Amino acid sequence: MEGKKIGGKTAFMAALFVASAFILGLKLLNPTPIQIVVEGQSVSITQLPGFFTLGDVIIIVIASIILGVSGTYLLLLDLIEKPAGKLVLEERKKKWEEIAKTLKEDEQKIYQAIIEAGGIIEQSELPEKTGISKASVSRTLDLLESKGLVERRRRGMGNIVLLK
Repeated sequence: MEGKKIGGKTAFMAALFVASAFILGLKLLNPTPIQIVVEGQSVSITQLPGFFTLGDVIIIVIASIILGVSGTYLLLLDLIEKPAGKLVLEERKKKWEEIAKTLKEDEQKIYQAIIEAGGIIEQSELPEKTGISKASVSRTLDLLESKGLVERRRRGMGNIVLLK
């Protein structure tokens, strides 16, 4: 699997996420404040149960908001940057590129031309793009169709070739 580069926004959001989670954890897990009273020879220690200062509450709320926003951004990052159709097309292109390596020379040229066209092309454009004669393009498409790699559909007087 290829490594994915992390952009500036993503790195910033990840840093915000980690920092806000750390601050929130510190504030929530911080032991309750204690009060130490020294009177002469005696010392008394008392805990103040469930006591958060106004500053603590503000910090907890802000850290929670930042944590939620940055977490949502990081979870939905791919969906924000690329529509679902582009994601599917990219996955298919990866699969097609792997398949192309297993084909013979003419098959590779035609298959690659279809990939470069986004997976759909008119058959009449293939001889021009590949430098292969019309008859050879037709025979090669027959082979690719028999292997289940492409599909030809009738459109008017010509065919459209689709990758499967």
